[in-house]
Amino acid sequence: MPLVLPSHRAPPPPAAQATTDVPLRVLAWTALGTRCSVQYSATSAAQAQAFETAAVGWVAAFEAKYSRFRPDSLLSRINAAAGLAPVAIDAEMEGLLALCDRLHFMTQGVLDPTALPLLRLWDYKAVNPRLPTEDELVAARRLVGWKKVQRTPGHVFLPERGMALDFGGFGKEWAVDIVAQIARDHGLPAALVDFGHDLRAFGVPPGRPAWHIGLEDPANPGATKGSLALTQGQGVASSGDYLRRVLIDGVRYGHIVDPRSGRPVANGCLQATVIAPTCLQAGVLATAAFVLGVTPGLELIQAQPGTHGQILTEKTRAQTRGFFNYVAS
Repeated sequence: MPLVLPSHRAPPPPAAQATTDVPLRVLAWTALGTRCSVQYSATSAAQAQAFETAAVGWVAAFEAKYSRFRPDSLLSRINAAAGLAPVAIDAEMEGLLALCDRLHFMTQGVLDPTALPLLRLWDYKAVNPRLPTEDELVAARRLVGWKKVQRTPGHVFLPERGMALDFGGFGKEWAVDIVAQIARDHGLPAALVDFGHDLRAFGVPPGRPAWHIGLEDPANPGATKGSLALTQGQGVASSGDYLRRVLIDGVRYGHIVDPRSGRPVANGCLQATVIAPTCLQAGVLATAAFVLGVTPGLELIQAQPGTHGQILTEKTRAQTRGFFNYVAS
């Protein structure tokens, strides 16, 4: 996964807090199930405070509305009504569901927001993990399929009991882009938004020619192996199963499930990294490329304007033609 390389100071504390004693300010807090941070420059303390209040407030509202882990969220209410009745939704949710439709098509079905029944079967966080039975897999796969979702103006309906939506495949990346836009709207000259190593940058940090993003080494998680230099407002994301995985009967199973097969990805890929115009594009394409494998994954990345990528396996490093232009070391 991309890692922000050390610059002026040690990592900030976990509570939401800004530093004011260096040109590059840091806002850090916990949300969306991960560590969120924004490194940014501001022209005044008032500008910085206004941005921080807006950014943290927007993320809190987004999580409250769309997290499947919040029982009172709109997403949870939609899931609870599966097979029972349509749920009224607002224009923002309609927009996100339309986005799901486009992403499902773009990724050849790899991103499927209805895949939650499968993710629950392959729970890498379980205290006593076990392999699902074939009957369980068949039953879960029957509940998965984006085309099953019924959308009408102002309403959405999951027609079968047990169906469930999960925005985990793109929600955090979408939030990164929104916070980057909030930073721009507040007139910040430069910012690097990092939500769990899904990134979006614009401008350049004070006194430096570019934002430098470390690439995590899949063979040595937590350490970097090379870095990228960003100056043009791009997003960066990586996908891999070397951190979140489970060992069952001596076999390793990663957390990334292919909704088409119903099983964890096992195609030899270790990591896929994508640079794209937005974090949303980078994250979705990185996951899709990881699932599809080296050749079709690179073809998918190259088909999207302004995107570049790299896929690592145990034996190979494959890149699109433009990826090398961003490699700093």
